[in-house]
Amino acid sequence: MKEIGKYLKQTRIKNGVSLEEASEDLNMSMIQLENIEDGNVRAFKDIFSLRDYVKDYAKYLGLNVNKLSDEFNDFMFERTSKISLSTVMEKQANASNEKKKQIVSPYTQIKDRKEVPLKPILGVLIGFVLILLVFFVINKASSKKPTITNELLGDGSEYYEFTY
Repeated sequence: MKEIGKYLKQTRIKNGVSLEEASEDLNMSMIQLENIEDGNVRAFKDIFSLRDYVKDYAKYLGLNVNKLSDEFNDFMFERTSKISLSTVMEKQANASNEKKKQIVSPYTQIKDRKEVPLKPILGVLIGFVLILLVFFVINKASSKKPTITNELLGDGSEYYEFTY
């Protein structure tokens, strides 16, 4: 990255552009441009934003953006291919530990929901409905309407008087 930064700085000086002028035109801080020119990768929190800054800076200086982008990608490949797997795993573990250490309000905390097994509940519900259906059918079949005979109805001559 130092070579890329040095090349960008030489081109800027050769074109007669001051660091302040480039900073204003690119809408970037002078510190960011100085870090790019010095090859200070660690000054940027995100490698993707650094890549975009380098592309914008190269385009501003009239350089071949594709060529410079390829050189940047080669630099990043060399840098990242030397990272061991244990280092990556350690960083992931540290990140998850940091996440656990964060203070969380009980009002904003998202609770993990346990999945409710639906098959047993559905089976019990269907079984209950079937038992009710069988009971209803048996009840209907066994209960016949009583036949009303004339004896029960009476001939209408009986009259009951109730006194209060």
